Amino acid sequence: MVRVTDEPPARRRDEEPDSPGKPDDTTEPVLLTAPRDGTPEPIVDRAELARAVERFAVGSGPVAVDAERASGYRYTHRAYLVQLRRAGAGTILIDPLPFGQLPELDEVISPTEWVLHAASQDLPCLTELGLRPTRLFDTELAARLCGFERVGLAALTESLLGYTLEKHHSAADWSTRPLPTSWLTYAALDVELLLQLRDTLVEELQKQGKTEWAQQEFAALVASAGDPPRVRADPWRRTSGIHRVRGARALARVRALWTARDEIAQRRDASPGRVLADAAIIAAAEADPKDERSLLALAGFGGRSVRRLAPTWLGALSDARALSDKELPTTPPSEGPPPPHRWAERDPVAAARLARCRELVTSLAGAHQLPPENLITPDSVRRLAWSPPEELTEDAVAAVLSGYGARPWQVALVTPGLTAALHTPT
Repeated sequence: MVRVTDEPPARRRDEEPDSPGKPDDTTEPVLLTAPRDGTPEPIVDRAELARAVERFAVGSGPVAVDAERASGYRYTHRAYLVQLRRAGAGTILIDPLPFGQLPELDEVISPTEWVLHAASQDLPCLTELGLRPTRLFDTELAARLCGFERVGLAALTESLLGYTLEKHHSAADWSTRPLPTSWLTYAALDVELLLQLRDTLVEELQKQGKTEWAQQEFAALVASAGDPPRVRADPWRRTSGIHRVRGARALARVRALWTARDEIAQRRDASPGRVLADAAIIAAAEADPKDERSLLALAGFGGRSVRRLAPTWLGALSDARALSDKELPTTPPSEGPPPPHRWAERDPVAAARLARCRELVTSLAGAHQLPPENLITPDSVRRLAWSPPEELTEDAVAAVLSGYGARPWQVALVTPGLTAALHTPT
């Protein structure tokens, strides 16, 4: 039974909650339905922003930071709301649309530690606003390193702090204006407990001897915060269901439809899936309809907005038909090892190496109580097993792993075991 309350435990308005600690197992979680200081209105002009920045400048300790995007609704991944909280300053919500950049805020908060949950999701859109951390603490990543099975924000606040957060608006269209009050309340609650959660996880990391691991992971996030997003080669190949499409000509139809959809989505700033579903692209690529009637009979082409674009879809299919054989898609060169399920056929020795390496990583991860993928990335293990260094020494293996981006703590833990696993048994 969850007890619902609009009033978290009483405290001064400028204080964070009492010292954190894991709640007693018999204590019922408290469902937070409103921030302790009320739901603030979004800041929409420079004068309001200046006053908020002044408050944060005289605040103390780390700054809780979060951002809301409109994933699934918009083409871009920009932030449509930024939430911040600091002891002595309270919570502020910023509508970034009127501002573009927020240099005055960055000047105040960049020198201090940021506390985010799943930082890699929010750092790109915060960077677009000119907000870049110099230090951070990622509560999700810290929880993973501590070995918690459930690392979502709501799960962690409930298990570690005794508070439950509603997640009803996690998939909302945050580009909506004006934002409903219930959404603003949800957004404010996302930073309500982050600072308290950070303190609890700091204690847990120290208890498990993993503080240095976390610091190295957080430093890596800071170092990559301003990196441009990775541009994938042939992004159309990621169309869901493309594995069912047979033949280069049919793949050309997928490519043509995907490209036409992407141009429209970018122009509208709409999620591509809202312009035309992946399933519709695959259906048209397989059927290759020649006229509007045949096209609209396919699954996924029945909606009004999709029907209006029928000439565009038919034009893309016609363009694919007109391609010469030399212009058809070809298998792109592999950037790494083949899929593991093909290793046994292509290189049984490498397949055996991979199995030994995976077993070693799984065993080590269990011994240190953290997920295997946080101990070392699966891609690093595959690349190492497929193309090990010619001289199988610990120094050589450590150099390869470091080149793949492994942090020093990871290299130190896995190198001895992986080096042994790479040797073929005699």
